[in-house]
Amino acid sequence: MQLFKDFVRGLWAENPVLVLLLGMCPTLAVTSDAKNALGMGLATTAVLMGSNLVISLIRHVVPKKVRIPTYIIVIATFVTAVKLSMKAYLPALNSALGMFIDLIVVNCIVLGRAEAFASKNGPIRSITDGLGMGLGFTFALVLLGGFREFLTSGSLFTYKIVEKWSENFTLPTNAVGAFVILGFFIAFMNLLQIRKIKKNGKGFYTPKEFDCSKCNICDLSGSSN
Repeated sequence: MQLFKDFVRGLWAENPVLVLLLGMCPTLAVTSDAKNALGMGLATTAVLMGSNLVISLIRHVVPKKVRIPTYIIVIATFVTAVKLSMKAYLPALNSALGMFIDLIVVNCIVLGRAEAFASKNGPIRSITDGLGMGLGFTFALVLLGGFREFLTSGSLFTYKIVEKWSENFTLPTNAVGAFVILGFFIAFMNLLQIRKIKKNGKGFYTPKEFDCSKCNICDLSGSSN
C-alpha cells in the first residue's frame, strides 16, 4: 500500500510540473512536439530511478557535509549512461534533445528527490518514488508537447491527424506559446485542487502573505499607502 502511494504521488497529487512547478527549463524547451517530450521524460525517469536507488544504498556512508556533491556525481553517472545509450541507439532523438539531456544533472526534480526522499528511505521505496515522479514528469511533458504539436500543425507524434491543416500556426512553437499553454494546464490543476478542498467541507483562502492589503505593487499613484 505504501509503495502504491509513493508511486501515484508523483503522477498526480505532487506532479513535478503541474503541481510543484519544477523542471521548467526542459518542460518549455523540448516540448515543441510530443516525440521529443516523450524522449526527454523517459530519459529523466531512467536517471531518477537509477540515482534514487544508488543514493538510497549509500545514504548511511556518505558524510552530510559532502552529500550534495556526491548526489550530483551519482546523477551525472546515470545521465552519461543515458546520453551514450541514446547516442548509440536513438541518434536522431539525441540530436533533437541536445544539451538538455546533459542538463538533467542539474534538474531540480532529480536532485530534489535525491535529497528529500532517496536519502531518507530504502531502495525499493526510492525506486518506486523515482518511477512515479519520472512518469509524472513524462505525462506533463507529453501533454504539453502534444498540445503544442497539434495546435501548430494538426499532427501528433508526427502523424497528421487533420489532413487539411496545411499552414502551420507558429505561436505554440515559441516560448510565449509554451508559457500560455502551460499556464492553462496549471490553472486547471489549481481549479481541481480548490474544488476538492471545498468538496471536503474546507475553505480555500489566499495566504496572508499574498493578501492585497500587504502589497502596493498595483499602486500607480506613487503613494506609499
